[in-house]
Amino acid sequence: MRLVKLIEFLRNRLKTVIWACLVVLGLLILVDALFVNKEHAHTALERLPGFWSVYGFIGCALIVIVSKWYGHSGIMTREDYYDAPAASTAPEVSRHD
Repeated sequence: MRLVKLIEFLRNRLKTVIWACLVVLGLLILVDALFVNKEHAHTALERLPGFWSVYGFIGCALIVIVSKWYGHSGIMTREDYYDAPAASTAPEVSRHD
């Protein structure tokens, strides 16, 4: 029940949560630019300050976007799906005696 209250608390302060995430991302880029040794980077992109922070952020955002698209494209169903009367969707079988 506390998790539901936390989610509601964060949802009511969505702009603050978004700004806090952007500030944390900015701080990660700053720490990466100032303190991380890039001498052994494998590619030129890895030498850019904050590359892995931005890469991880974009990766997580894409996972959320693709998951929502996949869910809304057909995997989700109506909330009352199981409450509906058992209407036969299968073809009726006629019995000939």
